[in-house]
Amino acid sequence: MEFLPTLWFVIIAYLWTGYLMLEGFDLGVGMLMKLTARSNQERRVLLNTVGPVWDGNEVWLITAGAATFAAFPLWYASLFSTLYLPLLLVLVGLIFRAVAFEYRGKVDSDSWRNRWDWAIALGSFVSAFGVGATLALTTTGLPINANGDREGGAFAWLNGYALLGGSAVVLFCLIHASAFLVLKTDGDIRARYRGLLLQYLPVGLLPMGGWAITVHLSGGKPLTWLTLAIAVAGAIFAWVMAARERDGLSFLGMAVFLTAGTTTIFTSIFPVVLPSTLDPAFNLTAANASSSDYTLSVMSVVGLIGLPAVLLYQGWTYWVFRQRVRGDRIPQAHSVTIQ
Repeated sequence: MEFLPTLWFVIIAYLWTGYLMLEGFDLGVGMLMKLTARSNQERRVLLNTVGPVWDGNEVWLITAGAATFAAFPLWYASLFSTLYLPLLLVLVGLIFRAVAFEYRGKVDSDSWRNRWDWAIALGSFVSAFGVGATLALTTTGLPINANGDREGGAFAWLNGYALLGGSAVVLFCLIHASAFLVLKTDGDIRARYRGLLLQYLPVGLLPMGGWAITVHLSGGKPLTWLTLAIAVAGAIFAWVMAARERDGLSFLGMAVFLTAGTTTIFTSIFPVVLPSTLDPAFNLTAANASSSDYTLSVMSVVGLIGLPAVLLYQGWTYWVFRQRVRGDRIPQAHSVTIQ
């Protein structure tokens, strides 16, 4: 296997991991606004925990898609045409969610806020489920023929693996958001989300663990046994640290679980980038789906400069907004009257 296609497969895999790591908790916070928040004040606390960072987190999704388009155009074409419907729903969900973040506080009205709260919650759910279904089908297979075209109707992608991946990402986002809120809030809210984290973490991470195990058993390598064990250890570590009220270490355990889990999944399928459920001969691989060496070389130079800069800038953003959010520090809601 040539070096550059392998390098860009690894980069794309970790761009998706970064997206799930960062966008995962703010998608989860969005869903929790209607699932667990008990008052407008609590919802404003939840919103303020992700307010400075949610739009930056979405950049990882754009970057992952753009990198796939440039580095593996055949992979991009087959994936986005076959999964046009779920990816369209992801886009609509993200649009509704973004608009709701901006519009929710414009009018001091319970009914107004309730409508936008539902837009945030449902937009977060649809986006998380669609991304999970897409990634699961990328790693378990789609009905593509020798030309990379879809066989079957518009819902040919809808199967058990899509439901497994969608539910895995939705539940991971909810657990990850709980760990994030324990880290970022204080007082009664913090205590309540620690309780939810301790109660639901063992069950909430099972679908993602099942997805990783399924892919591992179908094409795993000796390395993936190790990464799978690390993922399990990360989940246990996160749960134990939450019980001991070591919030930062608990969140770190969630990060280890996710990183080791996605490493297991993507390493298990490599060098295949998109399996065909019709015939293994139709599989798209890192070799037959990649761009030219010149394109990959130019991308590598740009990535060598751009990716560290993005990481440094986003890390600085999180450092600036590292303080916990408290309900008593949020001003009262009000409407702006234009004279």
